[in-house]
Amino acid sequence: MLTKVPRFQSIVVLTGSGISAESGIETFRGSGGLWNGYRVKDVASRKAFERDPGLVQRFYNERRRQLRDPAIRPNAAHVALASLERQFAGEYRLITQNIDDLHERAGSSQIIRMHGDILKARCLGSGKVWPMADDLSENSRCRCCAEQYPVRPHVVWYGEKPLHMETIYKVLGNCDLFVAVGTSGQVYPAAGFAELAAANGAQVSIATAESNRCPPFERACARSPRCPPSSVPAAPINLTSPAPMPRPI
Repeated sequence: MLTKVPRFQSIVVLTGSGISAESGIETFRGSGGLWNGYRVKDVASRKAFERDPGLVQRFYNERRRQLRDPAIRPNAAHVALASLERQFAGEYRLITQNIDDLHERAGSSQIIRMHGDILKARCLGSGKVWPMADDLSENSRCRCCAEQYPVRPHVVWYGEKPLHMETIYKVLGNCDLFVAVGTSGQVYPAAGFAELAAANGAQVSIATAESNRCPPFERACARSPRCPPSSVPAAPINLTSPAPMPRPI
């Protein structure tokens, strides 16, 4: 149990689909996830968009509409992380693999979106990005180019490189506490973040609902000089300004 630990200077939190699932968001991973309804290659790749842009747009339109459902709102883990950001006196960054806006709604601001943002659109010609809360279709076109180009959701599709990786590796190399919340640790590069942080001397804490901890997290905890035996804090970590840490979800 962690009740007192050395003062942290820099905290990095990684969140995955599990934290959104607790709010009722349908996700690509886990039993009952969207993979049961759609083959991912049919809705989340550049080739799928080229082959059937209407299907891809409809898929993401459904995801976007779901965020407008009043029942979909930040849960206790989102709120705890936003509270931690406000109260922590050092450097804090939240890396999320999710494309919803629940972290922002909870009050988090220091967010690195490695997989993009479902509430934004991107021009296939210029690459410009802008807010988009409405539906898109195969006929949607940009307004930023003389020759209007098709518009896609501003999300990272399978086969594409995640966003902001240079910034992510920098903050992972500088942090002294790394916390993973609601992520299975099955997909790289995110699966390797805990190991990278541990290799640089950070304490590692894992909060996930997965029944079996994945090998990358096991290796990270084995390497972490101050990793708690259970890898999950049983009580809030006492920082410079005490703040609740996320519990397993």
